[in-house]
Amino acid sequence: MSDSVTVVWDDALLGYTMGGDHPLHPIRLDLTMRLADALGVLASDRLQVLRPTPADAATLQLVHDPAYLEAVRRAPEHPDVGHGLGTADNPIFAGMYDAAALITGGSVLAAEQVHSGRAQHAVNISGGLHHAMADRASGFCVFNDAAIAIRWLLDRGYERIAYVDIDVHHGDGVQAAFYEDPRVLTVSIHQTPLTLFPGTGFPEETGDPDEALGSAVNLALPNGTDDSGWLRAFHAVVPSVVRAFAPQILVTQCGCDAHHEDPLADLALTVDGQRASYRALHDLAHEVSDGRWIALGGGGYGLVRCVPRAWTHLIAEVSGSRLEPATEIPESWREDVVRRGLRARPPTHMTEGGYTGFARWDPFTESRVDRAISRTRTAAFPYFGLDPDDPRD
Repeated sequence: MSDSVTVVWDDALLGYTMGGDHPLHPIRLDLTMRLADALGVLASDRLQVLRPTPADAATLQLVHDPAYLEAVRRAPEHPDVGHGLGTADNPIFAGMYDAAALITGGSVLAAEQVHSGRAQHAVNISGGLHHAMADRASGFCVFNDAAIAIRWLLDRGYERIAYVDIDVHHGDGVQAAFYEDPRVLTVSIHQTPLTLFPGTGFPEETGDPDEALGSAVNLALPNGTDDSGWLRAFHAVVPSVVRAFAPQILVTQCGCDAHHEDPLADLALTVDGQRASYRALHDLAHEVSDGRWIALGGGGYGLVRCVPRAWTHLIAEVSGSRLEPATEIPESWREDVVRRGLRARPPTHMTEGGYTGFARWDPFTESRVDRAISRTRTAAFPYFGLDPDDPRD
């Protein structure tokens, strides 16, 4: 059960749009909020919806260089500004600075709500833009709202913050921001960087050896990993290191692009596996940080069949009012998808019938997933006083 919950939302967040057929289409957010509303998820007495305001320059400079912020401001009129802007991944669009600042303001608002105690959990599905670096855009991300929200919390006295990233892509921007900071543990579970952007996130990336060794944990999974394999891997690594770190607050990036239909990646989770991952994160927040949990969105490019269902489940999980998997999707929502001319066939239920049972990891098995688990445990566990070969750790 959750206490008070904040959902950060405003239709103005749909202004972060890169145009044309760019995969990060804001319609995925619109359809999610419409589905959550249609299913009554937003009607919980414990839940309030708050509108964000844009992050100001001082807040953005918690992570980003002033020269980069100026480049983002100038880019619509001066498209040759560099800094990773004007590429196929990060095209320049009108109002880009303001749109990215609003998303960042949303994640800082979520952090402020949990920090102040006005909410136990807070979610910003528009956030989680985890690839942006201090001085450049990357991977559809202009400002790194997750890193900025974490830095905002550090400035308010937190000494241990755990960031867990379940996006199919490595959370490289957040890891880079805190690679030398032992106060922040970054944990990323993602598709192997041998086959997917950004090409980082190997298990041996464990934090700066001079300043923060052991502050980064990376679990790189083989192509084709399904619900059971993913959950086996998650539970073999993530709870152990997070418990050992004992964070005061948990920040999660809940990208849903590990879905089996996602056009940009090659893992094989169903919506059911993703729902199970959110429950695991929720349980972990209550176990390790007195329930203080900030949940952000991220990647996810199945605009109709994946993102709306996955993140409606996320909002329901955060609110403490889980949806039954067999819940039928309202006909009005499905008709809206058809009216918009979207090519994907709208789903009829909140489940795909995925199997979310899994066998606990042991050191005597030799599947591809188990080899990935063992590599991460070997690289990271000793820094937490944990035994890589002991399944009890």
